[in-house]
Amino acid sequence: MTKPVVLIAEELSPATIDALGPDFEIRQIDGTDRPALLAGLADASAVLVRSATQIDAEAIAAAPVLKIVARAGVGLDNVDIKAATTAGVMVVNAPTSNIISAAELTIGHILSLARHIPAAHASLAAGQWKRSAYTGTELFEKTVGIVGLGRIGALIAERLRAFGVRVVGYDPYVTPARAQQLQVELLPFDDVLRQSDFVTVHMPKTPETTGMIGAEQLALMKPSAYVINVARGGLIDEVALRTALVDGVIAGAGLDVFTSEPPVADSTAAALLDLPNVVVTPHLGASTDEAQEKAGISVARSVKLALEGDLVPDAVNVAGGIIDPFVRPGIALVEKLGQFFTGLAHAAVTSLDIEVRGELAAYDVSVYRLAALKGILTNIVSENVSYVNAPLFAEQRGIETRLVVEADSPLYRNLTVLRGTLADGTVLTVAGTLAGTRMVPKVVGINGYEIEVPFEQHHIVMRYADRPGIVAIYGQRLGDAGINIAGLQVAHPDASGRALSVLTVDSPVPEEMLTELHAAVQADLFRQIEITEP
Repeated sequence: MTKPVVLIAEELSPATIDALGPDFEIRQIDGTDRPALLAGLADASAVLVRSATQIDAEAIAAAPVLKIVARAGVGLDNVDIKAATTAGVMVVNAPTSNIISAAELTIGHILSLARHIPAAHASLAAGQWKRSAYTGTELFEKTVGIVGLGRIGALIAERLRAFGVRVVGYDPYVTPARAQQLQVELLPFDDVLRQSDFVTVHMPKTPETTGMIGAEQLALMKPSAYVINVARGGLIDEVALRTALVDGVIAGAGLDVFTSEPPVADSTAAALLDLPNVVVTPHLGASTDEAQEKAGISVARSVKLALEGDLVPDAVNVAGGIIDPFVRPGIALVEKLGQFFTGLAHAAVTSLDIEVRGELAAYDVSVYRLAALKGILTNIVSENVSYVNAPLFAEQRGIETRLVVEADSPLYRNLTVLRGTLADGTVLTVAGTLAGTRMVPKVVGINGYEIEVPFEQHHIVMRYADRPGIVAIYGQRLGDAGINIAGLQVAHPDASGRALSVLTVDSPVPEEMLTELHAAVQADLFRQIEITEP
């Protein structure tokens, strides 16, 4: 059996190769050699890159079987995410690989500014002994402000507590409960600037955050205060910062990132490099051996998950984010429910509610929307449907979706219901649960009928006027054809007197026999449903 090809386009650690394991054919090329890259992508299922290889629309078009692009690092400027998403290609990075390194570098900048370490080193190395010129300040009992309390900001807060500082913070998306957990005092942005002796910024770069610390914000800070940016160039207005440093509006700055990297002559970034009260490093946030190795191992694991058909938590073009272990088993259940839904539907679905009830209501289950759409579309779309492009296909088909999460679930500890409106206005519902300690996925409801049938590969669903002898009719005929009924459940008749039977069979039933059974049972609903493993 041919192994999937994994193309490594840049130098990665041996640990990355080891993490991929023996199930893939590993090929290594120079990703900056464009002809070699395009040729190598022709039969590649995955490609691993750092920052030098450009995976653009042309590269993706040259890769007909590509399933995943993996960037061994945080930034994705060299990957065309839109083109990848349209092609159903997953894009992953290693978002947590450098967070410890970045947090420790931030602490290093704070200490360097407080004790003038770089300037004192340069002075001594030049043969001078100017102890009084480099009198510093203790961190103890100072106030440090953290702008952005994400993963890196939280690590910095944790490390700062050892210095006996007061930690204040600003983040519009952090709840007071989370701030209390971090032992950070939440304040309005302006108050963080006014009260802090050191301000470190850790926000994503967006149109809203670009230049968020400018002349007006710098003017709010103490003349003895320092500002640090180890996040993204441009969060601090470099022109305003230089003016504030020269005029003594603030005491100094620590910078690892710039608007242009490396800073070119006559740029605003370059104008900061010669100031005596600035500590600079050349974008070293992720430049540790540990971070580089963690990045490689992280994306290697993502590649394995993707090529094994699993959902990848670090995919940047898949909604859902980090998946809780308690949520993960339900992904396959919901995808199978989607396939079951399509098997029962007699018309196109126009809107779909994904209802999640019970214990799962306490978790982030947004990934279930992707799983439901993938299941529903898998057997009706000619293209390969993935967790990446399923929402795109749904949008193209005018399918509106809504995720409904409620704690109330009187019959089951966890229950997922797909409730869809079809093009003719009828409503179709299927419900499923993970049953028992083994978390067995089961169908437990179809259009109000209560059943409990484990998912298997082959099912037959029929609804008919309840009367004696129906089971004997289809049981006898299937038996005569050598088709074994592995499971059977008959739901109680509804108010109209119609019953619902769900059969599990060991092999597909031929079309001519389905037609014969349909007529013999006189069913008003008769479907054979094939479930493929997610």
